[in-house]
Amino acid sequence: MTSQDQQMRAARLDAELASLDLSGRLALVAAFGDRAVFTTSLGIEDQVITAAIGLARLPIEVATLETGRLFQETIDLIDETEERFGIAIQRFRPEQDDIDAYAAKYGMNGFYESVEARHACCHVRKLVPLAKALSGATFWVTGLRRGQSGNRATTPFAEYDAERHLIKVNPLADWSLADIDAYVEAQAVPTNPLHKRGYPSIGCEPCTRAIKPGEPERAGRWWWENDEKRECGLHVPEAAGTPLERTPA
Repeated sequence: MTSQDQQMRAARLDAELASLDLSGRLALVAAFGDRAVFTTSLGIEDQVITAAIGLARLPIEVATLETGRLFQETIDLIDETEERFGIAIQRFRPEQDDIDAYAAKYGMNGFYESVEARHACCHVRKLVPLAKALSGATFWVTGLRRGQSGNRATTPFAEYDAERHLIKVNPLADWSLADIDAYVEAQAVPTNPLHKRGYPSIGCEPCTRAIKPGEPERAGRWWWENDEKRECGLHVPEAAGTPLERTPA
């Protein structure tokens, strides 16, 4: 299927998903019979999607990027979630050689020193494992919501990801935090205890802090940077960067 065909398919799917509820959106993706992979960070939005997949026993693979720098609370939640919903969450980890090369160039915590170094770390610990998780997939399901940040305010239900040559599906695009909380309560969904400690968005431990009253949901991610649209590269095209960043996945 050509890129143009994929774009047209994504546009049609975006329109179809708009009128469905979460279960219907996920069921429609599963019904195509193509390989669909949901990547979870174990955050509250992703826990909702995992619950919907598990409760309906949908043939959508669930995977997580175990970066090596996650909070212990996040790691513990993987096992709890598998047991609660009777599913297997695939773990994708960075290559030790890549970690060693990063440390040799920037230092293990060099991401605090420059945006370049931070992007290089995200590349090694997230983007390379993500490429493995999505290899051969037709659909990539994510927990993106329009309310998470200004950078995500126009998130569609489905879009063609030209960089990865697949269709990205965002079934919670129009959900509010109130919607999320209501689903969690109704389905007794296990969540990360860090959410109750002021962490609405949870990534790697060295790069995440609790937010202050009135701050946006993602203000605690890479808080030392000034760019209001800061991202790790999972959900934006990966910019050309350092030679380390351009290492083939």
